[in-house]
Amino acid sequence: MNGLNNHSYLEEIKEFAKIDCYRHKRVGKPEVVFAESKDSKEVVEIVKGYLKHVDSVLITRLKSEQIDELKKSFDEVYVNSKGRIAIVGKLKDEKIGKVAILTAGTSDIPVGEEAAVTSEFLGLEVLKFYDVGIAGLHRLIEPIKRIRDENVDVVIAIAGMEGALPSVVASLIDLPIIAVPTSVGYGVNLKGISTLFAMLQSCSSGVAVVNIDNGFGAAVFAYLIVKRIKKRLEEAKNHCKF
Repeated sequence: MNGLNNHSYLEEIKEFAKIDCYRHKRVGKPEVVFAESKDSKEVVEIVKGYLKHVDSVLITRLKSEQIDELKKSFDEVYVNSKGRIAIVGKLKDEKIGKVAILTAGTSDIPVGEEAAVTSEFLGLEVLKFYDVGIAGLHRLIEPIKRIRDENVDVVIAIAGMEGALPSVVASLIDLPIIAVPTSVGYGVNLKGISTLFAMLQSCSSGVAVVNIDNGFGAAVFAYLIVKRIKKRLEEAKNHCKF
């Protein structure tokens, strides 16, 4: 096994997990613990392993018993039960940019909360606008105004049913839109597949689509966009110095 200076370094945890210790340095985003299908003790052991190398760890798709075990095992634990997500350790104080998260309905909020906590963990300031879908289109007026006024960098638009919210938002503002289809809907919704197809067929341009219920993936994508914007601005600022 190579030393810590090698960016491919892995640390094995009791023969059931291998921690990718340098993922953040290698690809610009940290490794995150996906808790689904793991037992509570495994989640705790993996988090302990990560905390040898980082100040905080994000854990997604948690069950209630896993949350209880995290609270018993660590002093600093922030839990968002609705989003089934938690942060162990210290949150970043510095914010590198701003993301707006919109959900079409109240039933889409769990995916919105997963996106929001992930964004905060990665150092983004989050504006939330929930239950602003096209069934009452006038509800979008104030969110669109605030997004424009507050210099938002990226928008995450989350919807189930026919998934029209991202297309509408993309027709009103000049920002990248990350669309998240949810598994919310009746019968032919097909657990989000119909919504996914609808978003992929967006008439408005400038919309990128992630997988069904993937608030985490949308937030990471938003972070990478904002991180690149910040890097370019810093390069331009340094270039202009005399």
